[in-house]
Amino acid sequence: MRRNLVTGGAGFIGSHLVEHLLARGESVVALDDLSTGSFRNLEQASSHPGFRFRFGSALDTDLVVREVDCVDRVFHLAAAVGVKRIVESPVLTLQTNIRGTEVLLEAAARRQTPLLLASTSEVYGKGSRVPFSENDDLVYGPTSKARWCYGASKAVDEFLGLAYFRERALPCVVARMFNTVGPRQTGRYGMVLPRFIEQALAGGPLTVYGDGSQTRCFSHVADIIGALDQLCGRASAAGRVFNLGSSEEVSIRELAERVRAAVRPEAAVVSVPYEDVYGEGFEDIERRVPDLRRIRDELGFAPSRNLDAIIAELRQEALQGQGDG
Repeated sequence: MRRNLVTGGAGFIGSHLVEHLLARGESVVALDDLSTGSFRNLEQASSHPGFRFRFGSALDTDLVVREVDCVDRVFHLAAAVGVKRIVESPVLTLQTNIRGTEVLLEAAARRQTPLLLASTSEVYGKGSRVPFSENDDLVYGPTSKARWCYGASKAVDEFLGLAYFRERALPCVVARMFNTVGPRQTGRYGMVLPRFIEQALAGGPLTVYGDGSQTRCFSHVADIIGALDQLCGRASAAGRVFNLGSSEEVSIRELAERVRAAVRPEAAVVSVPYEDVYGEGFEDIERRVPDLRRIRDELGFAPSRNLDAIIAELRQEALQGQGDG
């Protein structure tokens, strides 16, 4: 039985990964300080004999070393969550992302324990070359704008992970995820699709930030966690960076319209200036589309659900949640 540590294991993606690994007959330790995650996300896993939860932070060096020394693989998903939280708490963002990753890498390097480092499409910053390729330049705004500290901090994480691979032979692989969505995701931290669904179920309006022309590609969490599992410990993937996501591009305005049509056709869709949400001077990324050739070549990766199927699933989940409430 392979033993796994998942940091951020009570979060949206982390909890799905925990369930996936347990279903494969592996054991899992989920480490989480519950600052943004929730133990409710682990209700299904909690009764499994191969599961153990540890309350704590990736910044706790002694705790991390003890747990990493007892596992065969590490999935480092713990990070600051959501654009709004990042803009409001840049110090926490930088500490959590950079110091937490350094602690995990140092602990894993002690025994050469394979580690998957979860990264994000935010590392591409203001890059305008679409689709984004793993070898593209990274372009950020000024350091006076807290908006860019998340992407920059995750880029530092990647530099650290690849440095540990080169200098200490740590089997580390980086996964850059693009707008992962699915059951249990909350709109609380600014995640746009669950926010739209929650707003539509409440009768509206659905609030689009800016003019809604910015585009994104949404992928289902089930597709992403399967790829994370395959990448971690895969010899041919070590020391490399992989985009993970979907190439189905949609504008945020169109996304709102599709959610409205599926959930509450009579609800209104309104535009809200960025500065009303994030403060003056906020900058957004106009297009965020991944080049998926590398992950296709490595794993044969292909998304299994399109956006309309994802919206229908999340609508049903939200309706069931209302019924349970």
